Amino acid sequence: MPPHRIGIMGGTFDPIHFGHLRAAEQARLCFDLDKVVFVTSARPPHKAAGFTSQRLAQAGKPGGPIAHAEARHEMVALAVASNPHFEASRIELDRPGPSYTVDTIAALRETLPADTQPFFITGADAVLEILTWKDPHHLVQQCELIAVARPGYDLSKLQSSLDGELLKHVHPLEVEGVDISSTEVRRRVRQGLPINHLTPTSVADYILGRGLYRPDPCR
Repeated sequence: MPPHRIGIMGGTFDPIHFGHLRAAEQARLCFDLDKVVFVTSARPPHKAAGFTSQRLAQAGKPGGPIAHAEARHEMVALAVASNPHFEASRIELDRPGPSYTVDTIAALRETLPADTQPFFITGADAVLEILTWKDPHHLVQQCELIAVARPGYDLSKLQSSLDGELLKHVHPLEVEGVDISSTEVRRRVRQGLPINHLTPTSVADYILGRGLYRPDPCR
């Protein structure tokens, strides 16, 4: 049998949206992945988290997640439930300490068959910052990186920013419709605007039912 090929998409998912799902599905098809595991970042060590290039921003905590990790994970589980090739993982929620990618990949590998080839799916802009990640060269020894970019993105940035050892493990992937941002979803929620065209209905209903991303009436 051929080795297992598993995609791992990590992110803050605050909230998850169609851009994340399109990127994951395109990566699955283009790289012949058996499945894609969505890992919700519990304690992002960087201000920029997730696969989009936009910085998350909130009053008092620039760059930090707004919704609680459990809520973000539950939204991911709702979003992927209808796709038999997608799976939501709690691995970072159930492990203490910062959510470093290299540690998450190592922990996931312990649960997978020995011949599994992991592919970490993230945004091209995030890959540009890989030298600021924990143990980046050890990371690429454990997995390949799929750098998702919108059509027209200047992929030469990757070649000019990464050394040869890292670059040979980075696989650019252009995907249409990934320029949706969680920031935009939250902004529309605050303004009382519909978001069903940006995120699955199950996620939109969860956000509405839990009152997430609404202005704090006490402020």
